[in-house]
Amino acid sequence: MSDLQRPALCCCRKAPVEGGPSPCPERCQRVDVASASNFHSFRLRHFHLDLRLDFAAKEMSGRQVLELVPLQAGVQTLVLDAHPSLLVHSIDCTVPGAAGSPDRCLSLTYRLDPFTDYGSSLIISLPAAVVRPRRTLQITVRYTTTDGPAIWWLDAGLTSGQTSPLVFTQGHSVCNRSFFPCFDTPAVKSTYSATVHVPEGVTVLMSSSHSAYSEQDRAFQFSMEFPVPAYLVALVAGDLQPADIGPSRVWAEPCILTSAVSKLGGSVERWLAVAEGLFGPYVWGRYDIVFLPPSFPVVAMENPCLTFIISSILESHEFLLIDVIHEIAHGWFGNAVTNATWEEMWLSEGLATYAQRRITTEAYEAFTCLETMFRLDALHRQMRLLGDTNPMSKLQVKCEPNPSSLMNLFTYEKGFCFVSYLSHLCGDIQSFDSFLRSYIQQFQFCSVVAEDLLNLFLGFFPQLKELDFDRWLNECGPPLYEPDLSAGAILTEPVQCLCELWGEEVPEPQAIASFDLSSWSTFQTVLFLDRLLDRSPLPQVMTHLSCCYSALLDGMNAEVQIRWLQIVVRNRFYPDLPRVRSFLHKHTSRMYTVPLYEDLCAGVMKCFAAEVFSQTQARMHPNLRRTLQQILFQSSTPPSETPLPLLPVTSPAPTPTPTDMPSTGCISLRNVNVSA
Repeated sequence: MSDLQRPALCCCRKAPVEGGPSPCPERCQRVDVASASNFHSFRLRHFHLDLRLDFAAKEMSGRQVLELVPLQAGVQTLVLDAHPSLLVHSIDCTVPGAAGSPDRCLSLTYRLDPFTDYGSSLIISLPAAVVRPRRTLQITVRYTTTDGPAIWWLDAGLTSGQTSPLVFTQGHSVCNRSFFPCFDTPAVKSTYSATVHVPEGVTVLMSSSHSAYSEQDRAFQFSMEFPVPAYLVALVAGDLQPADIGPSRVWAEPCILTSAVSKLGGSVERWLAVAEGLFGPYVWGRYDIVFLPPSFPVVAMENPCLTFIISSILESHEFLLIDVIHEIAHGWFGNAVTNATWEEMWLSEGLATYAQRRITTEAYEAFTCLETMFRLDALHRQMRLLGDTNPMSKLQVKCEPNPSSLMNLFTYEKGFCFVSYLSHLCGDIQSFDSFLRSYIQQFQFCSVVAEDLLNLFLGFFPQLKELDFDRWLNECGPPLYEPDLSAGAILTEPVQCLCELWGEEVPEPQAIASFDLSSWSTFQTVLFLDRLLDRSPLPQVMTHLSCCYSALLDGMNAEVQIRWLQIVVRNRFYPDLPRVRSFLHKHTSRMYTVPLYEDLCAGVMKCFAAEVFSQTQARMHPNLRRTLQQILFQSSTPPSETPLPLLPVTSPAPTPTPTDMPSTGCISLRNVNVSA
């Protein structure tokens, strides 16, 4: 959309504040049930990683050095979050010598205990002689890690270029404990540095503010000068090339670099400038983007200084733009100020979603309303499936069994509605902008809870002190307030009118012809298709829908195609089944394959799904292959760490014959485009 390019602003990137981050205010201890560590007993000042990447063995090996300050006397153990896939070889402690004496190195005893299905406890015994309150303690852990949940090794055939292997990490939300032993909680932030040794021809990137390369050692060196939580430490290594797009830079495999640059153009710097005008200086220095192969398990991840984005989204220009803006917003909400526990993830995602829409509203309000309506439609679809009393619909929700399950539409969209409600209470959006700038300034580089946000809000707007926000935070159900989206009527009304035409009977051809989907934006088209999907099956009109739209939609981007093909599957419309096959042969991204396989296996097309899977599984990452095998065979067993064997390639299955299709209410409806 050309209108989205409207702000012709130069980037006013500010330099970091002299003297570095200010300490967070003292507050009572918070409990993080997702961490086994005793992070309240120490202050983590800094840690360093020295790693060697072995692509043949698919291993990272090396050491981690932690600089810790005990906060109390009598601490006898250091407990770190770890994972069974992480093999510890040795742990030692550096003890400062007496005046004039050299430092001593003591070997420490340790054990690895079970904690949850997503991690373990690394329990390290500390000699009483080395633990002194407020005195820095240096712990060195030598270890090897392979294919834990944070680390994704891709053979050459699984990359975009299919010429060189690649590895990336994805720490959100509790996966980085399989990358390095850590206080794997958003409550703890520290600076870090890294040295990564690689084979010749491999480029390494990390989510850090500074980097350098030593030709002699074939090692990349990184440093992050501002404190970040463990989940925001990320690495990618492979055949990656850069292209400058202003002060920012795009990284990608050579085969997609040109496309990535052309799709982003100069938009990154424009949106950064708008964000800085609203929320204050961007403190992270660089804002680079790396595009990853379709195996990347989420759409995008806001790793500081280096946003990770799945390359599949390049097909969908509007979704790409929204995802980039969302990750830019995380530079303030989520990265600079972070939720202290995963049970309040809305403090990052709800605020980032609000900030994303505040940024786009500055350029094109109608488009923002359309995108918001599309997402709120998806939220209410989730509510219909789960019911108004489902505890997952709370903003303050218990992270059981795994915090990763909290990365859902309630965290994003109900959180967004709550922030919009706070803005509405102010009566003046500019006043709320000022509040958000103060929120960032006061809690920058800290981890907060809802109480911190709301206390500051009520201090800014004391006339609202009688209000009780507990219902928003702790009650189940849909949002208690939704913003006025009438400004988007120019874009949303045509969608609503066309949906109403496609009722139980075939509409008049002239009425249908007056709506030209080829001139619609992507978000208009996906909103229309989502609403048809809500009403499926549509036995009376499916043939006519296909005649009108199938060929047109087949030439559009993947976000459009996936929705049309779900309509095809849920309506058992066999003439368009070859399009489903072609789509699944082309796309091996989790966000596109999983929803289609779920729909195929919920109906009468399971044999067809198994056949297509057997033909395409060799090009899938083992994690996705395991997921789809569980869907195909309805396994309730947790995914194994060992990749399941490939299924034999079968001969083409016979075309299924229509029978009664089970209700789709049991399908775990997914939003197929969720950024972290």
